[in-house]
Order: sequence, then C-alpha cells, then structure tokens
Amino acid sequence: MQQKTLTPKQLFIGFSKIGMSGFGGVLPWARRTLVEREKILTSEEFSAILGICQIVPGPNVVNLAVCVGSRFGGARGAVAAVLGLTLGPIAIVMLLATLYEHYSHLDTVQGILRGISAVGVGLIASTGFKMLRDEFQYPAMLLVVLITILAATYFHLGLGWVVLTASPLAIFLARKKALRI
Repeated sequence: MQQKTLTPKQLFIGFSKIGMSGFGGVLPWARRTLVEREKILTSEEFSAILGICQIVPGPNVVNLAVCVGSRFGGARGAVAAVLGLTLGPIAIVMLLATLYEHYSHLDTVQGILRGISAVGVGLIASTGFKMLRDEFQYPAMLLVVLITILAATYFHLGLGWVVLTASPLAIFLARKKALRI
C-alpha cells in the first residue's frame, strides 16, 4: 500500500484547524481530525505516534505535529504542521493575556476560567477513553495501562520512572501482538 502524501500547505491548514479548535489541550481535536474525520491515521497509528510523542521532551501535540508532518510531507511538512498548530493560538493567547491583565479581578472572569478548565478536563478524559477502547482489542496491553496508572498516581513516580517501569512489558506485549497480526 502506498503511503499518502500531503503538501506543506495542506498540513499547515489542517493543523491550523486543529490548533484553533481548542484551548488548553487540542489533543482530542487532533485525534478526531486525524483519525475520525480525515482518516489520515488509523486509531492504532495515532496511539503509537502519541506514545512516542509523550516520552520525548516538549509538548505532546507539537511533537505529534512534527511526527505527522514529517511522515506525510518530510521536513517541510513538519515545519508547516507545527506553524499551523501554533501561530493562530499564539496570537489569540497574546490578546487574551492583555485582556486578562486588565480584567482578571472580575468575578465573572474567574467563573469563566473555572468553566473552561472543567471542559478541558472532560475533553482530555474523552480522548483517553477512546484510546483505551483500542487497547481492548489486545486485552493483555491493559496490564500496561494499569501499571502506568498505578506508577503515576499511587506511587507518584515521575514520567521517566513511569516509562522505565512500564516499557519492558509494553515492548514485550507489542512484539507478541505484532507477531499475531
């Protein structure tokens, strides 16, 4: 099967739409756009790329833009995807920062910010549940999810330790899964 290619312009526009779709976390919109709407990636591909993006330094969604952009458009595609993802939101955040500086003392503004925070948590949770659904296709991988949750929440381990703890089992199970296919 030949891999699809996208022009830097297509990547810029696509990631601009993703970047402008959400504040405080566009990962749910990225998954919806790349997997469900545009079908650029399969759900499994998205999860695999995101897994890599979470263990390297930098914001996950920017890392995702680099990976997807370079996969479908080379180095120019990676640059276009990152610029598309970030330019619009940066301009809006600069404007909002100016407004916040002048109006942050108002109770209404504080209430709006609390509401927006709750929406962000809900969006992140819904993406997590969608990605978890993929793991039910290979139930053994749920053990990795459980170890990761325990390491991060119960034992309060940092990201590096969580990765070191869960990776050996994840790699072993991923190999077994790949051999099954």
